[in-house]
Amino acid sequence: MSKTIIDEKQIDHLLSRGVEMVYPTREELKKKLMSGERIKLYCGFDPTGPTLHIGHGNQIRKLAEFQALGHEVVFLIGDFTAMIGDPTDKDAARTQLTKKEVLANLKNYKKQASTILDFKGKNAAKVEFNSKWLGKMNFEDVLELASKMTVQRMVERDMFQKRLEDGKPIYIHEFMYPLMQGYDSVAMGVDLEIGGSDQTFNMLAGRDLMKSISKKEKFVLTLRLLTDPTGKKMGKTEGNMISLDQSADEMFGKVMSWSDEMILLAFEICTDVSMEEINKIGDQMKEGANPRDFKLQLAQEMVKIYKNDKEAAQAQENFINLFQKKEGPENVESIKVESNKLVDVMVESGLVDSNSQAKRDIKQGGVKVNEKAIDDINAELDLGESLIQKGKRHFVKVVIANGK
Repeated sequence: MSKTIIDEKQIDHLLSRGVEMVYPTREELKKKLMSGERIKLYCGFDPTGPTLHIGHGNQIRKLAEFQALGHEVVFLIGDFTAMIGDPTDKDAARTQLTKKEVLANLKNYKKQASTILDFKGKNAAKVEFNSKWLGKMNFEDVLELASKMTVQRMVERDMFQKRLEDGKPIYIHEFMYPLMQGYDSVAMGVDLEIGGSDQTFNMLAGRDLMKSISKKEKFVLTLRLLTDPTGKKMGKTEGNMISLDQSADEMFGKVMSWSDEMILLAFEICTDVSMEEINKIGDQMKEGANPRDFKLQLAQEMVKIYKNDKEAAQAQENFINLFQKKEGPENVESIKVESNKLVDVMVESGLVDSNSQAKRDIKQGGVKVNEKAIDDINAELDLGESLIQKGKRHFVKVVIANGK
């Protein structure tokens, strides 16, 4: 059994950096960690898509901090819950996935997580699948579990309240999701669950079940979410995520497309840069320093974490050469177009085959005009020449004389 590290400075950092809340209290969890007791903790990842993203990466990084202190870490793949679909923040029921789709999605999860989490060695992180226990429950088991939660408690959730107000259906299986996630804690006998702050209800449901079934306290640690200026989290649903399997250049470019308002938050929850330096960056930005310089630093720090120093440096050089020095790709085709509507221009210039493809690329954050990411399908270009980029490698210069 690994020995735990009880350095107070490290534990304070662990319980504060990027952390929103600790239940029941931060002080109680700190006391437990300072006692030297080795705890068992986990974070769950539903394979609703084929790749983990930066939001998941932040959670995995927090797991790795606990692992580095000698605690037992479980990387839980929600292969059963993914077939149901977490209703959190959804204004309609999710489309349910088949077992075949889920298995295809989770194929590379461990490999992607291994860039941060150590699955080998004396204190190797363990991989679990919640179908191991949820898939074996019979109807009697389900009814017994359902008796631990009231309807009143479920309908407290904001998204359920909104659906009721809007007259939209709430399905019984959606009520079951927090119970299933909560039962994961019981089945594994954990001391702590980590997750994004949007998962607070589900994680606290698990805390209630642990008390009711196992007569045991379970700590819950919620992490701050990486959000855009509108308050929407970065992730699969919003189409603005950075996947952990993307290239260094793609990661770097995506970070550079983020708004300036995201810089300080992203430094705190997505990098290892000290809070002292982050505060200095905030002061310098208030004094008028160019946010672009700090965004370059942010992008490099993030790529270093998921790739390596060499790839991060090369990605920065590539970005500077392509955009800041205006060197751009060689022999970019220049085309005269009639319309100044971005969707029409992308079709007319041959970047895409159809209006629907153009709209899809724009919504997914894959289109830039003169270095600026565009997410408005109704965007219009200025008269004159513009450089349009689709994805990593596709460019075209268009000249608009009389837009319409």
